Amino acid sequence: MRAPVNVSTWYEAINVCQQQGLGYVIITVLLSAGSTPREAGCKMIVSASEQFDTIGGGHLEHEAVQTARELLANNKQAQKTVSYPLSSRLGQCCGGAVKVLYEVHVNHDQHMAVFGAGHVAQSLVPMLAQLPMQISWVDSRDNFFNGESSRVSQSSLALTNVKAITNDDPTEELAKLPDNTWVIILTHNHQLDYELVETALKLPTLGFVGMIGSQTKAKNFMIKLEHRGFNALQMSKFISPIGDLSIPGKRPLEVSVSICAQLIRLLHGPSQNAVLPSQQTQVDASTYDKTASSTATQTLPPQTLKGN
Repeated sequence: MRAPVNVSTWYEAINVCQQQGLGYVIITVLLSAGSTPREAGCKMIVSASEQFDTIGGGHLEHEAVQTARELLANNKQAQKTVSYPLSSRLGQCCGGAVKVLYEVHVNHDQHMAVFGAGHVAQSLVPMLAQLPMQISWVDSRDNFFNGESSRVSQSSLALTNVKAITNDDPTEELAKLPDNTWVIILTHNHQLDYELVETALKLPTLGFVGMIGSQTKAKNFMIKLEHRGFNALQMSKFISPIGDLSIPGKRPLEVSVSICAQLIRLLHGPSQNAVLPSQQTQVDASTYDKTASSTATQTLPPQTLKGN
């Protein structure tokens, strides 16, 4: 957990876990009788690696934390109550008894990887951060994410569900991403764009691969991918130009809104229509025809903004 050091209460911890897309368990003392470490109603939060607040410490809390993590490992929403006599079995001699409620909250936020930190990405990432997403934001340039001289605003870098990563070779980050991560490619370099697309399509664990650019650039990439042996299933994940092309404009904000619109459709129902609205002509393996690529038409002007 990338929790701020000042998080100490259970309700602050819930907020942090939700922002960071982490599963957690709320442990509540429902009932207490006799001499007990804490009163009924006290709570604590347990994630896979951290715990916040306390139900009194000692062996009771140790066993409760273990139980919470076992429940969390099942990756299912659940509730469970357990009664604990505070006797020698728990290594405690308070003489009382407590009933504890475990409430398991499993997070299923979509993971997103944004490659490039130019004007479009700087507009897009704060929008995406307001959705139920965990975002890896990758750029190869040292002066975009680092320190007070960063070209990216500190407010964007402070978003708790955004992790900024600098890597001289951004393609290395693709293999580190969780399964079913959606990839958005907005870099300043066309060759790097292609290397990211090719590497992403080789990884069967990744889902959507979207790239900013013109229809011509997209078609050139498709031809190159086909010549390198990529099959229709692999190329069907590649969507370019990314975004809802029914939304006009080439300003960073306009392109960002377009991309968000498409991703929101995907979040609410991952269907072909969500990826490719019938009003637009994006390029993927289902629409690409190598025999007709030179005469293919489009109904809307392409978004040609690069992510620089």
